Amino acid sequence: MVSFRFRTARTSATLAFVGALVAALAAGSPAFGVETAVQTGRPAPPKPSTSTGYGGAVASVDAEASAVGLEVLRKGGNAADAAVATAAALGVTEPYSAGIGGGGYFVYFDAATGEVTTIDGRETAPAEMTATSFIDPATGKPYPFADAVSSGLSVGAPGTLATWEAALDRFGTTSLRDALKPAILLATRGFKVDETFRQQTAGNEARFRQFPDTAELFLPNGELPVVGSTFKNPDLARTLRDISLRGTDVFYEGPIADEIEAVVMSPVTTPDHVLPAVPGLLTAADIADYAVIEQAPTHIDYRGLDIYGMAPSSSGGTTVGESLNILENFDLSADSMAQSLHLYLEATAHAFADRGRYVGDPASVDVPTEILLSQEFADARACLIDPNTASTKPVAPAPLNAAGCDALVVADAPDAENLSTTHLSVVDRWGNAVAYTLTIESTGGSGMTVPGRGFLLNNELTDFNFVPATDLWEDPNLPGPGKRPRSSMSPTIVLDGGDVRYVVGSPGGSMIITTVTQVLINRIDLGMTLPEAVAAPRASQRNTTAVAAEPAFIAAYGPPLQAFGHVFSSTAEIGAVAAIEVSDDGLMTAVAEPVRRGGGAGVVVKPAD
Repeated sequence: MVSFRFRTARTSATLAFVGALVAALAAGSPAFGVETAVQTGRPAPPKPSTSTGYGGAVASVDAEASAVGLEVLRKGGNAADAAVATAAALGVTEPYSAGIGGGGYFVYFDAATGEVTTIDGRETAPAEMTATSFIDPATGKPYPFADAVSSGLSVGAPGTLATWEAALDRFGTTSLRDALKPAILLATRGFKVDETFRQQTAGNEARFRQFPDTAELFLPNGELPVVGSTFKNPDLARTLRDISLRGTDVFYEGPIADEIEAVVMSPVTTPDHVLPAVPGLLTAADIADYAVIEQAPTHIDYRGLDIYGMAPSSSGGTTVGESLNILENFDLSADSMAQSLHLYLEATAHAFADRGRYVGDPASVDVPTEILLSQEFADARACLIDPNTASTKPVAPAPLNAAGCDALVVADAPDAENLSTTHLSVVDRWGNAVAYTLTIESTGGSGMTVPGRGFLLNNELTDFNFVPATDLWEDPNLPGPGKRPRSSMSPTIVLDGGDVRYVVGSPGGSMIITTVTQVLINRIDLGMTLPEAVAAPRASQRNTTAVAAEPAFIAAYGPPLQAFGHVFSSTAEIGAVAAIEVSDDGLMTAVAEPVRRGGGAGVVVKPAD
């Protein structure tokens, strides 16, 4: 496991680029890099949820961002180049879910070497953070969750820019400067507001209005953006240009770090604000100390396929892996759909029990990753599952030497991890692949914008447990100095005989884990095509008394699963998947959501006839 930071030198070539870029923007020229529809005056790019073809594929929640990544592939860039350019574009068009104020996890498959490598770009806690930082000294109790979200206390040192720089240096063929060009142009020229963007803004309107800099940016002229209008972010364009000119040092060790500290330490609110906007602990020194971590992926074998994911600090790879290892003990079939879904729900319940007990930042706690991913451990969990009866209460975690079938009962412990975030999947013509999930945590992050910089700050530190989840064992996910909060992001790459078969990921907080697991079993076990696997209704069992499920899932499977003893609570949407499948003959199927979160775009370089 290696921690590292990369720097972009200030060179005459860089200065020449920026000067030319400014001139191009002033002239309205799309001469640099990738052209998007809004930059050229063309109609908005098509938004097919599924495309098939050859030569490379990109899937994301946004048509403009997918088009950016596709054009990088067309021009000869590889999967890492396209992923970073797509992510930067998502920071423009999906500013409430991602951007340079956040972090994420990057999984890369190198077709030439057959190796899968990951970059942990998760945000880190300030050096002054302690296990009791989320306790209100005035009351002795934890801050209300909503108050903690919209506060300086929730903001961790951002890792997104460092992730992009590291990914391009390690795997890419282009520079960060070039990868940022499409996003700079997109932020300058703007994108068309859709219903999802307006709804997300409306959902945050009340708290955005309490932060004047945020209201000025996202509520132009004091109003919600109108569907069909063009939303521009010149502040973000200037910030990205500044980074192109001066390198990431301007963010991590320069004026932007100082500006972030000022916002965090002294949140600026309106005179009539209701939120307490608690000051935070993050300093410019904390930001300067930030480093991404390159580490080995998680790996399991499932039905003869190699499943690679993200190791802790994310719980995604271990919990998806354990869930699938448990299911390896059972035959899943579309012919017995209700029982297959019952087994899926039980498997994830047991895996989530172990997640809560053991998984945290491995730099701060001893995470038994190898045991959690072992088939022997999963077999011991599988023997606790009744094929015909649901667990009526949350199950206990297993001891690390688990070999028996005695289960304890524990209290319901719902996860506070937020449902926002975004994901992109890329495969290039050479068979390299990227699964990249990135976030600023809640929809709208902390709600605080860095003045004049055009981006929202994350609220990732609310992924820590504010107080111990139980007094039965030491909580692995309490806040601590420099600690990465536990995440559920689950970017996943599946290999078949050493070649890419599937690239999958999703937003959705702790439901990311179940979403990725369900899509995989839909495709691998239940006979669905990848588009069907993504579109199918979802349910999420995270070791709680009631199973969160979409209305369509309850309508289709509620009665037979209730006969097993499952109890459901309805939730409007679960996840927003972006996935790619590569067949034996190289045909690529790029799949994004057809409906959820307004639908996404799966596109290919050379569409099949």
